[in-house]
Amino acid sequence: MNSQEILNKIKNLSTQEQRNLSYEELINIINELSPNEIIELSNIIGYPVFTRLCMGVLKHKFVLLQDGAAAIIVNENGQILLQSRADRDRWGLPGGCQELGERFQDTVIREIKEETNLDVKEEDLELIDIVSGSSRRNDYPNGDVVINNTALYYVRKYSGELKWDSESKEMKFFDLDNLPENQNDPDLIETYKNFIRKKTR
Repeated sequence: MNSQEILNKIKNLSTQEQRNLSYEELINIINELSPNEIIELSNIIGYPVFTRLCMGVLKHKFVLLQDGAAAIIVNENGQILLQSRADRDRWGLPGGCQELGERFQDTVIREIKEETNLDVKEEDLELIDIVSGSSRRNDYPNGDVVINNTALYYVRKYSGELKWDSESKEMKFFDLDNLPENQNDPDLIETYKNFIRKKTR
């Protein structure tokens, strides 16, 4: 089996099957690939999951540093869009992890499309801040612990019909003074509030 056939085979696996690849299987696969093909493999599986798989028995013990992007999507009433995540009982912002070779702008546009079905143009993104530090720690139900560096974007112009995939239970616009208590990204929302206060001075 040549390298392209290997990559196509992994592409055709379900998400769960990709996540269940053993460390030994991954070693055999990676040994057949060039550096560019390894980047392609990482982007097929998803960089954080791929990184965990490469750690073998340490995958749920190693604290991972993740780069990513999130969006404050604002409607005409000044409300912000939050998603009720399927993997926990919390409301968070649309966003996700950066893939290898991807710019933050591409990450946030891709994640918005995947998670909300909304289309956003790069010229309509406004960078609020890069948010990092201990407030960006995230503990997942499977035991994974990550610390995120997040490029936070302000989005007022978008198109398309709001829909969500299996990552979300619900999506809803909220007033800033009436946000749900069980938030996943309170530090990002606080960063946005400070950004808005500075803009309106």
